[in-house]
Amino acid sequence: MTKITAAITAIGGFVPEYRLTNKELETLVDTNDEWIRTRTGVEERRILKGEGLATSDMAAPAVLDLCKKRGISPEEIDCIICATVTPDMFFPATANIISDKIGAINAFSFDIAAACSGFLFALTTGTSLVESGRYKKVVVVGADKMSSIVDYSDRATCIIFGDGAGAVLLEPNQEGNGVMDSILRSDGSGKNYLHMKAGGSAKPASIETVMAKEHYIYQEGQAVFKFAVKGMADVSYELLQRNNLTGEDIAWLVPHQANLRIIDATANRMGLPKEKVMINIQKYGNTTAATIPLCLWDWENQLKKGDNIVLAAFGGGFTWGATLIKWAYNSVE
Repeated sequence: MTKITAAITAIGGFVPEYRLTNKELETLVDTNDEWIRTRTGVEERRILKGEGLATSDMAAPAVLDLCKKRGISPEEIDCIICATVTPDMFFPATANIISDKIGAINAFSFDIAAACSGFLFALTTGTSLVESGRYKKVVVVGADKMSSIVDYSDRATCIIFGDGAGAVLLEPNQEGNGVMDSILRSDGSGKNYLHMKAGGSAKPASIETVMAKEHYIYQEGQAVFKFAVKGMADVSYELLQRNNLTGEDIAWLVPHQANLRIIDATANRMGLPKEKVMINIQKYGNTTAATIPLCLWDWENQLKKGDNIVLAAFGGGFTWGATLIKWAYNSVE
C-alpha cells in the first residue's frame, strides 16, 4: 500500500488595507525609518482597524480564499487548526469562530498557541491527522492581530509587528509529495525573555495590571535575537542533514519574518543564496503565526511541483522548528 502523505493543495491569505509606515511611527515614538529598516528590514506593516474586528476577521477570508482556489465548499472541510497568540477571546477557540463565520459546519476545530512557531506546530499536527487516513481536508491557519497586544509607546516592539492571516489546505497525497519531515523544539525557560506579563491564570487581569501596561508584548530583544539566530539556523541545518540534502537541493527557504538578520543567518547556515529565500518582512512586518503562510501566498505562482521547500521559525516560549515539504502542484495564474 502506498504511503499517504499530507500535501498542501491550496493557499489563501488576507492582510488588512491600512498600512502603518515607518514614517508614521516616527510621529509616535523616538525612532526613524533608516534605523528601523537597518535593524529589522521592516518598511511598513498592515494593521486591522475597526471596532470589534479580531483575528478571526482576517482568518475567515484567508480560508475562503483557499476554498475558492481549490474549488471546494467550507462544508467539505474536516478540521480547522488555528495557530494564534491573539485569539478573539480566551474561549471559545478562534478556530471555532472561523468555522462559524465561513460555514464549515462539518469541521472540528481548535487552536494552537506556539507564538511565531505556531504555524509549523499546527502544520505538523494537521499532517498527522491526514496521514492517519481518517481526514481528507484539514485547514491550517496562521493568524494574528499583533496590534492588539503592542504598546505603541514602546519603540523596541511597536516597529516590528503587524497583522495578517494565511491558510493552507492539507489533503492526502500518494505521489510522494507533501510534508516530508519536521523537527520541532521548545524550551519553557525562554518565557523570561519574551512573554505577556498579565492576563493569564498566574496574574489575572486587574486595574493594576492594565495601568502597569502588563497586557502588552514584553521582549528582551538582544537575548531573543541571540537564541533565535542559533535556534532557527541550527534546526534548519539539522533538517537538511537528516534528509541527506544540501542547500543545492532546496528550491526555497520560507523563514519566519522576525528580523532580516535572523533570516540571513539561517540562509547562510543552510548554504542558500538570497534568491532562494522568501522575504516579505518589508511590507508586512512580523505577523507572528501568519508570516510563513503569507510568504507561501505571495510566492505561490513561483512554486513548482517537486520543489523541496524548508519552512523555519522561532518564537516566544521559546519554540522553534523546521519543516521539509516536497511541493505537490504547479500553480496556474
